[in-house]
Amino acid sequence: MTIPKKPYRIKTGESLPLLPLRDIVVFPRMMVPLFVGREKSIRAVERAMESNNIIMLAAQKSARDDNPEPDDIYRVGCVSEIMQVLKMPDGTIKIMVEGLQRAEIASFTESKPMLMTAVEKSSTISAVMTDTEMKALVRGIVNLFKKYIKTDSSLPPGMETELDSITDPEELCDFIMANLSIKTEERQKVLAENDLVKRIEDICTHLESEIEIGQIEKRVRGRVKKQMDKTQKEYYLNEQMKAIQKELGRSDLKSDIEELRQKIGKAGMPKEVLAKSLKELNKLEQMPPMSAEGTVVRNYLDWLVDVPWSKRNRDNLDTKRAKKILDEDHYGLDKIKERMLDYLAVKKLSKTGRGSILCLVGPPGVGKTSLGKSIARALGRQFVRVSLGGVRDEAEIRGHRRTYIGALPGRIIQSMKKAGSINPVMMLDEIDKMSMDFRGDPSAALLEVLDPEQNISFSDHYLEVDYNLSEVLFITTANTVHNIPAPLLDRMETLRMAGYTEQEKVKIASNFLVPKQLKEHGLKNRNISFADSVLTNIIRHYTREAGVRSLERVLAKVCRKVTRKVVEKRKYNPKLSVSLLKSYLGVEKYRLESAQAHSEAGFAVGMAWTEAGGEIMNIEVSVVPGKGKLILTGKLGDVMRESAQAALTYIRSRARMFSLRPGFYSKSDIHIHVPEGAIPKDGPSAGITMVAAMVSAFCKVPVRHDVAMTGEVTLRGKVLPIGGLKEKVMAAHRAGIKAIIAPEENERDMEEIPKNIRREIKFTFVGSMDEALSAVMTEPVFKQ
Repeated sequence: MTIPKKPYRIKTGESLPLLPLRDIVVFPRMMVPLFVGREKSIRAVERAMESNNIIMLAAQKSARDDNPEPDDIYRVGCVSEIMQVLKMPDGTIKIMVEGLQRAEIASFTESKPMLMTAVEKSSTISAVMTDTEMKALVRGIVNLFKKYIKTDSSLPPGMETELDSITDPEELCDFIMANLSIKTEERQKVLAENDLVKRIEDICTHLESEIEIGQIEKRVRGRVKKQMDKTQKEYYLNEQMKAIQKELGRSDLKSDIEELRQKIGKAGMPKEVLAKSLKELNKLEQMPPMSAEGTVVRNYLDWLVDVPWSKRNRDNLDTKRAKKILDEDHYGLDKIKERMLDYLAVKKLSKTGRGSILCLVGPPGVGKTSLGKSIARALGRQFVRVSLGGVRDEAEIRGHRRTYIGALPGRIIQSMKKAGSINPVMMLDEIDKMSMDFRGDPSAALLEVLDPEQNISFSDHYLEVDYNLSEVLFITTANTVHNIPAPLLDRMETLRMAGYTEQEKVKIASNFLVPKQLKEHGLKNRNISFADSVLTNIIRHYTREAGVRSLERVLAKVCRKVTRKVVEKRKYNPKLSVSLLKSYLGVEKYRLESAQAHSEAGFAVGMAWTEAGGEIMNIEVSVVPGKGKLILTGKLGDVMRESAQAALTYIRSRARMFSLRPGFYSKSDIHIHVPEGAIPKDGPSAGITMVAAMVSAFCKVPVRHDVAMTGEVTLRGKVLPIGGLKEKVMAAHRAGIKAIIAPEENERDMEEIPKNIRREIKFTFVGSMDEALSAVMTEPVFKQ
């Protein structure tokens, strides 16, 4: 690199455009190429080219700053001349500049469209020294730079000859700094130093440091070369690493161990865990760096450090705020919301209260998982989800022993690491879908996780130390409780989510699902509107579920159709109607069950609960000549078959009261049929409906067609309580039923039924079959 000499004098207060530099400091008599891409910088170059090609160069304090302000730029820089300009294809400019004179920015005169500065000469002063002392300083710095040239192979040849031709001390300093590789901050410090003697001393210090580093590198390369086996590249790399470690006086392993030691100290571990960690760390320190066991120990220590031991999220116990969040995210579900607000209230008064393990039970699509997320948001905690569907290995919960290859902690500890705090909301999803095999029973392992008396010291096979899970808010989900083992179910508080009523689904679709689908499909309210009548039609005829998952899919389908019309700019009616809906969704998939228009002998209306919600169930009975057989059709389950047999026995035992001759059944076959024979039907609530239909067939007295029944019957005619009354009543209301017969013990469930339905339907609660028959038969059937 040549350094041409060109005299230049700065006029005090001279206004020059400023070009901020990243990671480079330009010295006088130094030529350097620069790439200019920022708009202000390009304008500054253009302004300089319009005048005398003179520009002020100053380094930025931070290279990451794309739009530096005056405070972000060093005050001392170099007035330079633009020697050459080359425009690049991408719009940037490449310039060649030559440093002329050290200068200081007195003030900034303009900031837009470029930075303009008023500059003044940065004077160089020298301490009072004799010529002999100055010559000694110059000779010392020259000798040091010659040593540096020998250690730095990247410098061009002929550097020593060019060095010997320079006699001016200041020019010599600029020449050395132009070829010395040090940090930008150090270069700026040298540029800003006005005292020439101090400048020379600083440069000598940097030269000595760089020479020492270069000599060390040279010794390392020499030692590696002697130890190198030319046939093994891996051996060469290992030996080079050893040589570097030996020269530095330490090794990477030691630094890693020290780093681990610091992390262990900051992790906030309990005493016994801290002792275990330090013991394993000392064992790791004694192991060879490349040993397989060392990797196992290192991974183990990483897990101990990464799992949270004391870090927790601060609970937000404001019940009003929590209620607002839960109402924003979910419509209805009042009981569950009340339970969560109760939990917050207890937590606010009792700082040590652990609370219960909640189990949300309900059919798919009712919002169990999303409710867990809302609870976490209301509490201000982290939310983690563990899917247990199909888990059959106990190690998935408790982890694997470290003796196994690829061993890991169980899902509980992995989720705690993911949460990063000791008090997250952890959702154990699909807890009823676990199974077991020869690898153990994961549900048994969960007993320790979900038992508040045991999970304070949960033991994971991989960690081998006790872990406190008592501050975790566990929420489990299940579709039914029948598949959950009784000991596990006993540890949880069950909250049932029976599903949504038709009115609730309309509200959910209107307030939540439709806005969500419009946003996902890029539509606006002016593009499409769903009236309540249209939503009701979709719910009744295109979905059959307890939740709203299928409803959301159907709404998405309608939105896709409209999106296509909008994109293709085709005419359409944004106000959906029932007739227009059919053109989007096709033929209705489901028909709405409706009550029969008139009463018939041998026909009764029952009510059933399914995973898709409640439905009405028609039961038909025909008595034909035969040999006393009981024929059951309609794909009935074992429970309903037993209900039919119990109903027949009850009628036989009360034959005299029904004015039936002895042996009335022996010469007749009783055929009981439940329509829609392809659909499986089962459940313990069809007993009184079967009795009513059979009595009606035998006595030739019709059952009221506008009455629906539910309840199980004993051989002695007692009516037993049933479940799912809310869903059954909703189905009956949709079908136009005017009266409902239910067990008297279910009268307490009336609070769950909406008030408007209670006003429209007459409820009769019975304790015996005699009361039920008196209420549903169009004529008396009992003997007076």
